[in-house]
Amino acid sequence: MKQLLLKALDLKRNMTDGDYLIPPKQTTILNNRLDELLAVEYSKFHEKEQAFVKRFIKNRESILTFLTYKNVPPDNNTSELAIRNVKVKTKVSCQFRNNEGKGADRYAKIRSVVDTAIKNGQDVYTAFLGLAYQ
Repeated sequence: MKQLLLKALDLKRNMTDGDYLIPPKQTTILNNRLDELLAVEYSKFHEKEQAFVKRFIKNRESILTFLTYKNVPPDNNTSELAIRNVKVKTKVSCQFRNNEGKGADRYAKIRSVVDTAIKNGQDVYTAFLGLAYQ
């Protein structure tokens, strides 16, 4: 499985825009190999290994999605980074507090606009101005 995922990552790095319209032969080979790996009899595996294989089987359609769509990253690092700000804020202040009890909601909305603007290569100030004049 590790070798398959490493090959998929390498393929993603070398794919061109046209490869997403007509997937290269390697994409089909990797998908077929993944199906072979998931068809293994895992009932004699250790309990945690069984759970691991079951999760892969359950999420089969999502595993190699990044080879089909150009803008889908092969990892969830951007999602992890997006929630990091909230965790840091919570740890520093221990809570979100204001008079109406809506501090966390307001912070999440503001942070969402900031993160979306950064992700799309936009100026954060301009994004807020755009929202203010809608």
